[in-house]
Amino acid sequence: MGGKGAGGTEAQKYVWEGAIPLQIHLHESEVTTLPSPPPALILAPRIGYLPLLGTKIKPFFSNSLPPGVDTVWFEYKGLPLKWYIPTGVLFDLLCAEPERPWNLTVHFRGYPGNILTPCEGEDSAKWSFINSLKEAAYVINGNCKNVMNMSQPDQLELWRSIMDGNLEAYLRISSKLKLGLVVDDFSIQLSSSSPKSLESTQNADGTGPAKIGRIPVRLYVRTINEDFDDLQDAPAVESWDKISYINRPVEIHGDGGKCFTLCDAITKLLRELFGEKLLPKDDVSGEEVEVGQRLSLEETKKSSMEQSGEMLNERIVSCSVSDGAVIKLIRIQGIEPKMEIPFAWVVNNLMNPEYFLHICVYVKIQEPITI
Repeated sequence: MGGKGAGGTEAQKYVWEGAIPLQIHLHESEVTTLPSPPPALILAPRIGYLPLLGTKIKPFFSNSLPPGVDTVWFEYKGLPLKWYIPTGVLFDLLCAEPERPWNLTVHFRGYPGNILTPCEGEDSAKWSFINSLKEAAYVINGNCKNVMNMSQPDQLELWRSIMDGNLEAYLRISSKLKLGLVVDDFSIQLSSSSPKSLESTQNADGTGPAKIGRIPVRLYVRTINEDFDDLQDAPAVESWDKISYINRPVEIHGDGGKCFTLCDAITKLLRELFGEKLLPKDDVSGEEVEVGQRLSLEETKKSSMEQSGEMLNERIVSCSVSDGAVIKLIRIQGIEPKMEIPFAWVVNNLMNPEYFLHICVYVKIQEPITI
């Protein structure tokens, strides 16, 4: 597991520097000029939120808008996009085959309040981020006192570091929350045999590795009824009913000194789907692993929440269950990781700034899951 220096790990830097090229079109119903305005081209940070783009793209379309009050919202192939989900997660979830540039439609009128929660631009995005940070702190420490007790200047600097993509400033402020690194038993054993590795897992104050058992995870399960071999053939998401949005912590532990892997975490996260432990196979193309029960619709409904390297490769992870459900794809920060990667590495390097690890899972199932 790589060390986290003053400027973060190499993987963290890639995550923070990650951006998605967007081609944004003004919806035809809001065009009042001829010819129609050309689309706006912009780079959207992966760790950012779509409402933060409003002030940047408004100048491209202001002369074409009808009278009224601006309330910015976006859609993709007719699906209104939930603004509190990080932009990179939306991209990973909705574009099985990454689309570059990502073609989005922007609206400044007609906010779909029956589908999306209210949004007041940057203030709403900041409020949502802070609340997610409180949730994560509660999962990790059993309370969110450190977040609640943050000074207003620290809160502002933390938020500004995300707006500016400044990882060094973020690490400096977030270290005050004492949420720490994730180190499992297996990593500690490795560290004890390597002075350099042990040094890399120390806290900033030199007190040694912080061992955290509960990891905040947000799991997005996209259900697909049609079968497909190529990602580009995956059907578009027509409704959020096709997405199960689950907040569920994962407890990291090792049995007999074994490494706790992403495979172990996914098995626990989708315990309704995996009654037995999922074992990764070397033969990816023909990978089929018998596991337990089908994803419980009732449990998914109870768990859903609306508001509250060298070890990596690109591939389709496919595992089947006895009644026909198949995991077609797992994606984290745009990466399709090996199932045997240490989960502690994934958490330390690929989590979002609010200390949640966002995991997108594509599941083919015979019947649709509804929330």
